[in-house]
Amino acid sequence: MVFSFPRIYPILDAAAIPAAGRAEFLRRLGSELADAGVTLLEYRNKSGAVSQILADAAILRENLPAPNTKLILDDRVDLVQRVRFDGVHVDTGDPPPALARKLLGAARIVGTFGGSNSLLPGILFQPADYLSIGPVFPSRTKLSVRAPIGRTGVHRLRKEAGPKPVLVAVGGITLLTAPALLAAGASAVAVSAAIFRASDPAAELQRWMAALG
Repeated sequence: MVFSFPRIYPILDAAAIPAAGRAEFLRRLGSELADAGVTLLEYRNKSGAVSQILADAAILRENLPAPNTKLILDDRVDLVQRVRFDGVHVDTGDPPPALARKLLGAARIVGTFGGSNSLLPGILFQPADYLSIGPVFPSRTKLSVRAPIGRTGVHRLRKEAGPKPVLVAVGGITLLTAPALLAAGASAVAVSAAIFRASDPAAELQRWMAALG
């Protein structure tokens, strides 16, 4: 996999998608994000039916075409090729990164959880393109039993990982806190509610891109 990760890793959680006018909302959102220059987007749907995931993914792929935007599907390794997404994020309880890589091949992106207070044993030897770390702060969109690690935790994990691995800081990150996390060693910051709960998500994403580069 050859892909330069942007500093912002936007995550569209299904909870941010309105039930009424769902398809039209996704079409408009996808088109506006494409115009804003998004190069990476994760779609996360923890509780929806497969039919809903397939329908949402088809609209996102149509309006965020490859190769301009890499689309990552959360959890569902089995659906990635079917929806023509570019990769998957697997977490605890999902298929392990090695199996995801075997199923998807070398060309697709595989991301996984890397650790909280410390890196998971052996995680640097897994065939993953990036590791999510955290939560950095309490999250508004994803429940976690792990205690927030803060900026010092990000710095600690970067020292443990070394300079090469892509570390994506996750959990409760705002535009005010993001620069310090990047300075502490995060390669990128994952953002969900701060962008997709905004009245104009594409404009908010552009604001982040302008501030973080």
